[in-house]
Amino acid sequence: MVGGMSPRPISARPTLSAVAEAAGTSIPTVSKVLRGGTDVSAETRAKVMAAVQAVGYVRKGMKSALTADAASGDSGLSNLLELVVTHLEGSWANLVLAGIGHEAASAGLDVVLTLAKPDTDWASRILRRRSVGIVGVLLDPGTAQFSTLCAAGIPMVLIEPMQAAPGGTAGIGLANWDAGRLAAEHLLSLGHRRMGVIAGSPKHIYSRARVDGFRSAVAAVGAPDTAVAVAPGRWKEDRAAADTHELLDKDPTITAIFACSDSMALGVYSALAERGLRVPEDVSVVGFDDLPEAHWISPPLTTVRQPSREMGESAVRMLLDLARAENPTDRARPRLEMAAELVVRASTGPARSA
Repeated sequence: MVGGMSPRPISARPTLSAVAEAAGTSIPTVSKVLRGGTDVSAETRAKVMAAVQAVGYVRKGMKSALTADAASGDSGLSNLLELVVTHLEGSWANLVLAGIGHEAASAGLDVVLTLAKPDTDWASRILRRRSVGIVGVLLDPGTAQFSTLCAAGIPMVLIEPMQAAPGGTAGIGLANWDAGRLAAEHLLSLGHRRMGVIAGSPKHIYSRARVDGFRSAVAAVGAPDTAVAVAPGRWKEDRAAADTHELLDKDPTITAIFACSDSMALGVYSALAERGLRVPEDVSVVGFDDLPEAHWISPPLTTVRQPSREMGESAVRMLLDLARAENPTDRARPRLEMAAELVVRASTGPARSA
């Protein structure tokens, strides 16, 4: 954030001149940054990006490459779809990317993959390309890079952003609060009252929602003997294993553990095996995602299924609807929440007796 700058009043829509003034540069320089121009120093680019974020500038009325090229008959690079991801590791990401790739191919689009690594100017590379728009997976809307993309007026759809996105951003997500509730209600129905949760990261809105939904369902029971202990697994299998040991060291009466991802559930399995505890006879386990690993592990994992591939497909369709709008200024920016499904397998059973 540029020192001393404060956001403009909502009633006064920020302009390019406001960005230039805040950044201490010229309007043409700001315009170059928003087009991804290469003849701007890294220091100036950073100042402009910070100024864009501070004043909340968003370009209005920009025609998408898809609309413009259809009118001119020049295909150019308008057959490109920008896919921006924070990481490629893990089966969940692969399922989402498969859905995006399949739907993009059906629409005659090629996908350009950009890895949104911190401290790199990945946004400028996108701005230099003409495309139908951006599908972003697990992006952080709080970064200057994200603000610059918004300011450029490029159609964008986010899949499960790390934090709440600005109100004008279209998105696809899961009903994570309801999903956490599903996991808790299943365990409660089996008689479990002392439970542990291996969360993802408290910084991620979807992680907090899953934990909050789980806790809410347990609290609704109103029984005096219920308790939920939470540990941050940080989406890592080894960290989840260590956190499982910590939970059981503090409360050996825990009879069920909910892991906010299937990969962390694998860590829970490992820790239970090290302690000589059986699944589900001693401790029931519920995961989240319904990845292929959930079928392979023994016993097969009860989990909350995310429609991961469907989320990717829906994001592409939503982006094309935005890009084809006749008046980009009036583009509707929907937010779609998909329902989760509990898939019951052999890793959950009745709570053991005291």
